[in-house]
Formats: sequence, structure tokens, C-alpha cells
Amino acid sequence: MSWYDFDWVDAFSDQAFGGNGCAVVHRGAGLSEAVCMAYVRETSLVECTFTGPSDVADIRVRYFLASREIPFAGHPTIATVAAMRSRGLFQGDALTLETGAGIVSIKLNGDDIEMTQVAPRFGDHVPADLVATAISLPEELVISPPQFVSTGLPFCITVLRDHEALRAAKLDVALLSHITEKAGFSGSDMAEPFLVTLKGATTTGDTFSRLMMAPPSPPEDPFTGSATGAMAAYLWKHGLMDKETFIAEQGHDMGRPGQATVTRVGPSDAMTGIKVAGRGHVLMRGQVNLPD
Repeated sequence: MSWYDFDWVDAFSDQAFGGNGCAVVHRGAGLSEAVCMAYVRETSLVECTFTGPSDVADIRVRYFLASREIPFAGHPTIATVAAMRSRGLFQGDALTLETGAGIVSIKLNGDDIEMTQVAPRFGDHVPADLVATAISLPEELVISPPQFVSTGLPFCITVLRDHEALRAAKLDVALLSHITEKAGFSGSDMAEPFLVTLKGATTTGDTFSRLMMAPPSPPEDPFTGSATGAMAAYLWKHGLMDKETFIAEQGHDMGRPGQATVTRVGPSDAMTGIKVAGRGHVLMRGQVNLPD
């Protein structure tokens, strides 16, 4: 057993109890998968990160759900950088992270933390009726063909007609495997549709989204940074967003409002990356005693 420093950060928010929480375990990248997953379950958070030294970037970051390790995640990236900055663990306004999805570049502008997600990859379309059934909605409320998109982690991007449809959606976990079969990404098990509407939760926002999740994760994710990048790429590719930079919102109906600024890198038909920026509030910090 060894003691590790940790920070609990609310990402995509500058206030306590907003956005999405993530516990960052410093120097924990060498821990076993079993210990890391057990720690996530102990916190009841969706994801946690574990950092360590890197030979190819400024720092290595491992990302864990309660059930598995994943290559990349958005809000834990914001949380990790916010935690490191609060402890003075790096200098300057730029940083690179070694992740399972590749090198992620970070830039800081005041309190804003901007990550450049990798160039989007577009997978298979999924029949709208299949997705609609999985989220317990009539097919006509899905207004654009659902498609798997990845900027580090694949999501089934699903555009809904309005906020009423977004709030009415309920996940049928038993049907997720049928969506996974249509993923078009080798080995993908991320089947939960990322639902988006083309109107913000507030007058500031341009989009409002939800991600309902399957056990053992919590039922819903307050803010999903990796899915936000994939969603933005989808909207630009399909001509549904005319702004090169827009405000994405999520979590407001959960009492955990979160907001990100999303910027396209390159033209809509040849994007080379997606920039997703947000803030992080360090809520608590301490030490945790974990098995080596």
C-alpha cells in the first residue's frame, strides 16, 4: 500500500458542483487496472485519471471508467490539467499529454484550458429507428442520420429535434449491443448515443446535449468533453453548424451546468483537429492509500 496525492476537480465549470467531477491521482499511472477501476467505483464518479512520467510528452495520463480503461476522455483531461496547474506541477501556458489516443496538446489562456482533440474519424451510420428505439423515442424526433464519430473515443452522435425530445429520452440498456454492432470502429464498446439539440440550455449556448450511460457507470454523464468534440465534428461535416467556434452546454437539467467552447481546426470537409476548451474548479484534495 502507498499514499498518493489526489485532486477532485469539477471540469467544464468554474464553480463548485458544476460540470463533471473527476478525481486525479498523481503519480498513479503505474497502478494496476483492477486498482484503478476499484478506485473509480469507490468515488462513484464516471471517470478518474492517473498520471505518470512520459518519454514522448510532458506527462502520461491514463483514463478509467468503473469497468475498463479507455484511451481518452475530455472532462478528465480538463480536470487533470487544472489539478496539475493548481499544484504548480508545470510552468508556462502549454503542455502535452500522452494518452491512449495519441499526444494531446494543451494550451492555457487565463482560466481556460484548451485541448486539441485528434482529427475526427467517421464510422458507420446507424439506422435512426434502431437508435430511436434504444432511447425510447419515436423515430421522427431524430432529425439527422446517427453516426459513430471519434476524436479519441467513438460515440454515436444523434441529433434530436428539440429540448422536449432530449429530456424525454430514456436509455434501454438491453438494446445497446445492437448499436455497437454498427459502430464501424474495431473493438468499440461505447454504444451509448450522444444526444444533441441545436439550441443551448441558456441564451449563451449553441447546443445542449445528454449522455445516458449503462451500468456500472452512473446513469448519466454531467458533461462529456470527448463526445462534445465528436459531436462538433459531426455537425460541421453535415452542415448543421455554420459557426467555426460555438458554445456547447450539458448537465443543466442535472443541476450540474457545464459549458465548453468548441473550435474547428481546418475546413469542415478536412478537419485536422477539434479544440475543446473549458475551466476546472478544484473542489477538494488529499491523499489516498492504494495497493501497489
